[in-house]
Amino acid sequence: MTVYSMEDNYEKGLLSLLNIVLFVVPLMSIVFSGIYIYQSSEFVNCLVSQPLQRKSIWGSLYVGLAGALSLAFFIGVGIPTFIYAFSSSGITLVGCGLLLSLIFVSIAMWTSVLIRDKSKGIGLAILLWLYFTLLFDALVLFILFQFADYPIEHGMVALSMLNPIDICRILILLQVDLSAMMGYTGAIFRDFFGNTFGIAITLLVMLLWCIIPLGLSIRYFKKKDL
Repeated sequence: MTVYSMEDNYEKGLLSLLNIVLFVVPLMSIVFSGIYIYQSSEFVNCLVSQPLQRKSIWGSLYVGLAGALSLAFFIGVGIPTFIYAFSSSGITLVGCGLLLSLIFVSIAMWTSVLIRDKSKGIGLAILLWLYFTLLFDALVLFILFQFADYPIEHGMVALSMLNPIDICRILILLQVDLSAMMGYTGAIFRDFFGNTFGIAITLLVMLLWCIIPLGLSIRYFKKKDL
C-alpha cells in the first residue's frame, strides 16, 4: 500500500513491487517451507506410524504450507494491488506471485525429502533460488552474446520456459507495455505470450513446475526409510 501511495502512476508501483514478487516471494517460500519440514520431522514420523497413507500426509503438508504462504502474499500484496491498481497488469502480478509461492513450496518439499541433513537441504534450496533468480539470467546473456549472429529469438522463448521467475517477469513487463524496450526479442515474446495459445502454454508450464517437484517428492517420500 505504501508503494502505491508514493507513486502518482500505479504502473510505477507495480514495477516497484515486481522485484519483491520475483525475488522475495520465492526466497521466503523455499526457505520457510524447507525449515518447517525439517523442524517437523518428528511430527511427520509420528504421522507415518499411524494408519495414514504417506501420500496423504505429504500432500496435506504441501496444502498447508502453500495455502498459508499464498494467503500471506494475497493479504500483503494482492489486496492493496486490487485496491490501487486493479487492472490486467495488477491481476497478472498477483497471479504470478501466487504461482511462484506454489512452485517454490513444491521445490522446497522436494529438496527437504531428498536430503536428510538440514543444513545441506537448506543450502541446496538457497542455491536453487540463486540459480533461478541470478545464475539463469547470466547463462541466458552468455548464450545471447555467443550466438548474437544467429536468429535465436524463438529459442529464447523456449529457454525462458525453464525458469518460472523469467516467465513471470516477461508476463508482467508485457502487461505494463515495456516490451518495446526489448527490441525484436520483445516483439517475439509479445507475439507468443500475447495470444490465447501462448497464455495456455505458459499456464501449463507453470503448473508443471508446481506438479513435477511435488510429484517427485511424494514418490521419494513413499519409499523413504524414516
